[in-house]
Amino acid sequence: MERQELSNDLTAVLAQLARNPGVLVTVDATSGSVPREPGAWMAVFPDAVVGTVGGGHLEFEAIARARAMTSDAAHLIERFALGPSLGQCCGGVVMLRLEPITAADGPTLGARLAPPRAPVALFGGGHVGKALVRVLGTLPVTVHWIDSRDEIFPVDLPANVCAEHSDPVQTAVRDLAPGSLVLIMSFSHAEDLDVVAACLLRQREQGDLPFIGLIGSRTKWATFRRRLAERGFTDAECGAVTCPIGLPGIRGKEPAVIAVSVAAQLLHRFLVPTEGLPRTSGVPGHP
Repeated sequence: MERQELSNDLTAVLAQLARNPGVLVTVDATSGSVPREPGAWMAVFPDAVVGTVGGGHLEFEAIARARAMTSDAAHLIERFALGPSLGQCCGGVVMLRLEPITAADGPTLGARLAPPRAPVALFGGGHVGKALVRVLGTLPVTVHWIDSRDEIFPVDLPANVCAEHSDPVQTAVRDLAPGSLVLIMSFSHAEDLDVVAACLLRQREQGDLPFIGLIGSRTKWATFRRRLAERGFTDAECGAVTCPIGLPGIRGKEPAVIAVSVAAQLLHRFLVPTEGLPRTSGVPGHP
């Protein structure tokens, strides 16, 4: 059995459907401790599986039942208790919906299966910026990547990344998508300061940037805060900026380490809701 491991699972599903009908397996509901959340899915074909509903014996059984379905069968709901009978110790219950799909379902599958993508605005195409784009390219976000140097961007970009040359770089702030998560890490402290100021001005006028993150030390932020005050921004307005960025406790300075830390911070705060818990890091200084 071939398992597709592609960055765009929907593309893989459509390619498989062009050859064979399949069965869409979706996590319909859960209770207790389970490996995947409602809405997680996999598509099962005669010789391939795209996506995952959690792995282990649960997935093994779901694949077997999906392959036993006929193409004209009605959809059905299967209940799986993740206990000793399945050899999984999660202890929760997963309700899986199984429904046959064909090439005719392709146009509607895009809306059903494509994950919601949060907008991320990344200012800076240096070593950390490039490393971060590689990570964000695999996550449910759209990335607006901006730099004042038009030669800085690599030729091959992930499908969810759009690069823009903007000089002066801060002028791009006014055109950011509402709700953008902003990450500022240009090659110049002067550019960083101008971008932060533009973001705070937009916040003052529109209030639609839920995260403004600035790379750097606390010393850098203290200097920036003083200069922003000189430009007329209040302490409350400056409080919208997170600096330093990344998860506290991850101390590495390598670009890849910083990139993973920053991506994890965005995931924890904005991209992966936790049932019953607020979307905060719980770390002082990193609300």
